[in-house]
Amino acid sequence: MSSHSPHGQSPLRTVQVLGGGNAGSSTHVRSLAAGLVARGVRVTVCAPFEAEHLYDFTGAGAAHVHVPRSSDPGSVAALRAACADADVVHAHGLHASFRAVLALGGRRTPLVVTWHSRARADGARAHLLRLLERRVAKAATVVLGTTSELVDLARRTGARDARLAGVALPRPREAGERADAEQPHPKVRAELGAIDRPLLMAVGSLDRHRGYDLLLDATHAWCRRDPAPLVVVAGEGPLRPALQRRIEDEELPVRLLGRRDDVGALLAAADLALLPGGEEARSLLAQEALHARVPLVAAQAGGIRELVGDAAVLVPPDDAQAFAEAVAGLLDDPQRRERLRDLGTRQAATWPTEDETVAQVLSVYDELTRPMI
Repeated sequence: MSSHSPHGQSPLRTVQVLGGGNAGSSTHVRSLAAGLVARGVRVTVCAPFEAEHLYDFTGAGAAHVHVPRSSDPGSVAALRAACADADVVHAHGLHASFRAVLALGGRRTPLVVTWHSRARADGARAHLLRLLERRVAKAATVVLGTTSELVDLARRTGARDARLAGVALPRPREAGERADAEQPHPKVRAELGAIDRPLLMAVGSLDRHRGYDLLLDATHAWCRRDPAPLVVVAGEGPLRPALQRRIEDEELPVRLLGRRDDVGALLAAADLALLPGGEEARSLLAQEALHARVPLVAAQAGGIRELVGDAAVLVPPDDAQAFAEAVAGLLDDPQRRERLRDLGTRQAATWPTEDETVAQVLSVYDELTRPMI
């Protein structure tokens, strides 16, 4: 597959645009940048400084340009300058895509947009988001949706060309798969205080849409078990003070761990992974859990069913009792947990690899930059 631009033998030049950059889209851009650079493509990542600090795009061989996440004129001007000599601009997420549309203006530079999930809001802000979706869908040369639902949404909102493009999860470097699924990591469990009790783990920013209030509601049902499971949550966010108050006031066996850079090791030590809410199209936690052979209980929201198939226990959204019962049922059924581990391994094998993801994206770039004959 060619990595040359249509203007001679100079390498193809791409600009990857990130907004606030949630974990899923930022991880994808890091992986994509590394794969494209390895194939001879020149990559510039436009993202806030904090995203570069967390994901090290320059370590993947890309150039980094600081572009604040706001849509103010200075931010758009910085993005416009970064895109000046690009052969393809590729924006990730709704807000980054809208800034890219503004920055490109009337230029004929191809714009590829990846929708990793659907932005959610209430009231007037929800109306604004729907307007942005239509503007971006109509302006993009190609919209890549990470689930069938997002591809359908792009088509409904005016996309000229919308395609399914699964996003690969890079395998964690700090923790491989468990050699023996019934022998979790004792050192990690000791650090967390879960030597002689089940360890349940959730991961994600402490935001309203993640379902953590439902998780705390469900935890009441597990308190009566002997021994009571310990729930740990890796992530940081605006709900932390309110969640911590509930944990203390209600005396719940829950620990908020804050932001962690060893999520793979923590997850590999867990008995169950929990996904109580969220609208992620391709949940990072779900992918990591199945790769690590950790049984998953998840609220059926976003694209979770398409992602995990039958390899997880899915319960109705916003139903704390159903969630609690699903977790208790798994804790009491070691044979079912083992079946889910095997199903998870098979399901994960159907997901695209990093190489396949990069190859698909590069084929789109080549298609859009091929000289007209």
